[in-house]
Amino acid sequence: MQIREFQELIRCKYGSRDRQRGTAATFMWFIEEVGELATALGANDKNKAEEFADVLAWLCTLANINDIDLQDACRKYTSGEVSGFK
Repeated sequence: MQIREFQELIRCKYGSRDRQRGTAATFMWFIEEVGELATALGANDKNKAEEFADVLAWLCTLANINDIDLQDACRKYTSGEVSGFK
């Protein structure tokens, strides 16, 4: 599955509710999921794959409600124009 396909799946399934929630509240949900991922990684939890998926889904939600195509945004890294480290 391509990034765009996953983002569209999230948009179709949750888009209406996500837009009603708005960016600020959605960002808080995203941060909560990042925290759960951090906990899973720290504990070497067997459910860490699920937490990675949750973080990606909430990132897609944030992108959707802010009209960002993540696949296009990732071109920053695939275009060969980024060099070195930040």
